[in-house]
Amino acid sequence: MPDELVNVRYMVDDVDAAIDFYTTHFGFTLRSHPGPPFADVVRGNLRLLLSGPRSSAGRPMPDGRIPEPGGWNRLHFIVDDIAAEVERLRAAGVTFRNDVVTGPGGRQILLEDPAGNPIELFQPAGV
Repeated sequence: MPDELVNVRYMVDDVDAAIDFYTTHFGFTLRSHPGPPFADVVRGNLRLLLSGPRSSAGRPMPDGRIPEPGGWNRLHFIVDDIAAEVERLRAAGVTFRNDVVTGPGGRQILLEDPAGNPIELFQPAGV
């Protein structure tokens, strides 16, 4: 599927500064910027989601940890049915960092790979 985008989410301190950095220095193009907490930029098949501290992806986890740059970058998989995926993965013994969070763009949840690296499942709004 050559036209499919690969999605990577980066937590950033300043969304506008991140847009400027990636578009100026690395040839990304602004795809959307619905508000100060979030934007996404694209370069080829890579879509970089830039999530600021006030975005839904920046909400604290149940254990009190707060997503921040440098430690919360993650693979981002778009799914059609987040509830079914969560059920399937929980049955397989996968560890989740939080419960499903709903924001203006859709629903998301974080799980961990065996090393503790985060992976996000995301179901866009309206799906």
